[in-house]
Amino acid sequence: MNEILTKKILAQGVKEFVIKAPRIARARKAGQFVIVRANETGERIPLTIADADPEAGTITLIFQEVGKTTMLLGTFEEGDSILDVVGPLGKPTHVEKFGTVVCMGGGIGVAPLHPIAKAMKAGGNRVIAIIGARSKDLLIMEDRLKAASHELYVSTDDGTYGVHGFVTDVLQSLIDKGEEINLVVAIGPVPMMAASCKLTKKYNLPTVVSLNPIMVDGTGMCGACRVTVGGKTRFVCVSGPEFDGHQVDFTELVKRQRAYLPQERQSREMFQQQCESHGKQKRTG
Repeated sequence: MNEILTKKILAQGVKEFVIKAPRIARARKAGQFVIVRANETGERIPLTIADADPEAGTITLIFQEVGKTTMLLGTFEEGDSILDVVGPLGKPTHVEKFGTVVCMGGGIGVAPLHPIAKAMKAGGNRVIAIIGARSKDLLIMEDRLKAASHELYVSTDDGTYGVHGFVTDVLQSLIDKGEEINLVVAIGPVPMMAASCKLTKKYNLPTVVSLNPIMVDGTGMCGACRVTVGGKTRFVCVSGPEFDGHQVDFTELVKRQRAYLPQERQSREMFQQQCESHGKQKRTG
């Protein structure tokens, strides 16, 4: 169970697994996620379901190697199995016929954006996708977002591909051209989502963001994923992960995301040292 059927490298440090998970594949809806645990001693982390094939009984998980657990998952190969994959969790994306929906994804945020764009398009909306990355070699899923939308714009921070600038620059250009926008969905790093909401609030454009705070059990019991939305405490795992972006306290969210940086850094460094030591043993053994 939870066998990795295919493994792909999408960009530097970004990997894609298609895993066998038939029950989740049948039940999952756009916007939902799973909690995974790599092995018996591993921590629990949330990963958005980037795609699913109910007939094949598979789900697609995409992750960036930034901490010990994602680095550990990156060492898994086709044929290996992930110990725990629990889900689908969270509330599905609310889909109706809004009109024109702009779906914006920054960095690894393009992965959770993909199923939402597909669902919005299937729901009868005109979907404009804007995806961005720091540079061309870090851009992911361009072809899939192109298929999931009616129009696709690409931006890179360094100008190596597409528009030279941020996804918010592209959105601003659409607004300046008089594009009638009924809803914006923004997913990516917290600063990107905060900047997107600051922009859309100026024009009274309804905006949905998908949050990915520190999360442990995914059932609302531990409270680790709490955020402040509209002045009230919300648990992302059960009330989200999607919220009205204009109501999210992004300043608090940033602080909570950084709460365990020293411990995360130490854990990552210890894992890297173990990998290097293991590699040396292999080379000299």
